[in-house]
Amino acid sequence: MATTLSPKATDKYFTFQFALLCVSNFLFSGSFSMMLPELPGYLTKLGGADYKGFIIALFTLMAGISRPFSGKLTDTVGRVPVMIFGSLVCVVCSLLYPLLTTVAGFLFLRFLHGFSTGFKPTATSAYGADVVHESRRGEALGALSVGYTVGMSLGPVIGSYLVNHFSYNTMFYVSAAFALGSVIILNNIKETLANPQKFSIELIKIQRHEVFEKTSVKPALIMLLLAFSSGCTLTIVPDLSDWVGLQNRGIFFATYTASSLLIRLLANKSSDKHGRVIVLIFSSLALAISMMFLSFVHTPVMFLISAAIFGLSWGMNGPTLTAWTVDLCAPENRGRAVASMYIALEAGIGIGAFISAKIYDNKSSNFIYAFITPAILALVSAMLLFIWRRKKIQAAK
Repeated sequence: MATTLSPKATDKYFTFQFALLCVSNFLFSGSFSMMLPELPGYLTKLGGADYKGFIIALFTLMAGISRPFSGKLTDTVGRVPVMIFGSLVCVVCSLLYPLLTTVAGFLFLRFLHGFSTGFKPTATSAYGADVVHESRRGEALGALSVGYTVGMSLGPVIGSYLVNHFSYNTMFYVSAAFALGSVIILNNIKETLANPQKFSIELIKIQRHEVFEKTSVKPALIMLLLAFSSGCTLTIVPDLSDWVGLQNRGIFFATYTASSLLIRLLANKSSDKHGRVIVLIFSSLALAISMMFLSFVHTPVMFLISAAIFGLSWGMNGPTLTAWTVDLCAPENRGRAVASMYIALEAGIGIGAFISAKIYDNKSSNFIYAFITPAILALVSAMLLFIWRRKKIQAAK
């Protein structure tokens, strides 16, 4: 069994290699996120307005399907090769969007594009856990996500600018260039998995027990409930942006990711100090509040306040859930454990995208119902976390 390198509590994790990985994350997330606010309009232009829910659902379906494979390969072949593969998928798909200009071709590419987030984030999180002592795990994973968050913040704004001033194809080509930059950087990053194996067909044969890491059940359940909101916002917010009078559909995504970045910089050590579960309780409540705001939004100011609260929530949810997942698993199963948690992420986003699109049905009067649903699920998440925490305290007494 391959093993990981073991850092000491006094080791510094923010090295030049770590900084390179952050830049790679920025380019990778910028590559696919710049498309998000514009794809609903692009699909409508192709004649597929009724298929908006599939834009995110197909993407996340493939990401979820690929997670068991990326988790196993991360723990056997290595973190870096898996990250490179994920970024290469973005390069290829971005270059193919201008060529496949039918609704069926577009939906096929969205499905294929899901391989990217099915692979790169899994290996990236495992890499981050490898290079830091457990006492600083939440801090390190929060720092590692900063590059990703900046990309998610700037990407949508860049994408909308390119479409408004140039064309959809220009956006696709710039997206490919971003992803290619990520690949180039990853080629210069050192592997953290000790004694990685050579790739073979046998390694992609998944046994039943390798599909889901059982230690990840609780973090995965919370992720499933919370991720519904992401699927909802990715699908419906571009139309809500038009409805409140904001021409640049990327403003919501830029606002929430900037807010997410701010909270990570200010409170990236909070889950290490106070515990994963208590942080998740407060972040789940913040998510519920943001969804309630969106359900009643009717002005640009309310819209942006909702985006900021949404960002505060996910700025804490993401790194904390990842750290909690790694806390619960054995070191040799980090890739599989993180992949299992991300399966729940993709499932939540995909289900949220599909159901919210059905509820919305291209009618502005249905915005309230589409956003109240993820608000309720976030409250359920907070309730479960509270119950688990109380039981743990009682057991300790």
